[in-house]
Amino acid sequence: MRYNRLTPYLFVLPMILGLIIFRLGPIIASFLISFTTWRGTSKPVFVGFDNYSEAFSSDVFWEVLRNTLVFALIYVPGTMFLGLALALLINQQLRGISFFRGIYYLPAITSMVAVALVWNWIFASRFGLLNYVLRTVFLIPDPPRWLSDSETALYVLIIVSIWKSAGLPMMVYLAGLKGIPNTLYEAANIDGANGWDRLRHITIPMLTPVSFFVLIITLFDAFGTFEVTFAMTGGGPLNSSTTLPFYIYQNSFRFFRYGFASSLAYILMIVVVVLTAINFWARKHWVQQTN
Repeated sequence: MRYNRLTPYLFVLPMILGLIIFRLGPIIASFLISFTTWRGTSKPVFVGFDNYSEAFSSDVFWEVLRNTLVFALIYVPGTMFLGLALALLINQQLRGISFFRGIYYLPAITSMVAVALVWNWIFASRFGLLNYVLRTVFLIPDPPRWLSDSETALYVLIIVSIWKSAGLPMMVYLAGLKGIPNTLYEAANIDGANGWDRLRHITIPMLTPVSFFVLIITLFDAFGTFEVTFAMTGGGPLNSSTTLPFYIYQNSFRFFRYGFASSLAYILMIVVVVLTAINFWARKHWVQQTN
């Protein structure tokens, strides 16, 4: 059979076309739309940087950006810590340990809608499980209104998000733990190191490349959070739990301000790119290079 140099490219052509049409095309289109005012039914009107100026001069935008940063500052280390703790817990040679690994990973693959229904019941003000315990066990007559109080709503979303998302970091950390040579621990035991010493001087340093990977993916998750806000609080009360992805959704599909929403999306992209670049620059100061 005669070999045709075009044959390999024909095999990858559908993927390339899909990438251009469904990825690159919308990215370019949204960038151009961010310089217009457009509601989807009328002709776009070029307004220059007015959408960006409106965002930076809006008090709501700065509140939403603050919520997003607070979410990320708690979610990222919280998810990493819980993932590492669970990985250390299940890194045991015990009968039935695979069952517990599956149980701990289950929230990560559970629908956020189902998760939100359960946690909404737990944090409900009047008939919620948590407030019931606070009233009956701790004798608190007026427990917090977790989801309807602007002081607590965002932190509830963070707790739920950490609980649901810790499964993937757990599995990544578990793979990293399996890659640490046992000879290091044996040498530490001979030197009289206790469990805390082995964790601090062997496990954590050897896991720094894994921790960097987990840091990047959880950072992306933090700045892409949407489902938990949509399912549990709807951004309320008074925008106290609204993050940038949900604010973009509101302006796009509720207020039909596609130009303004596109400008918000690119502001979010710039924030994520800057933070990611900072992390890549800083990794040389704490990530241990392994060969």
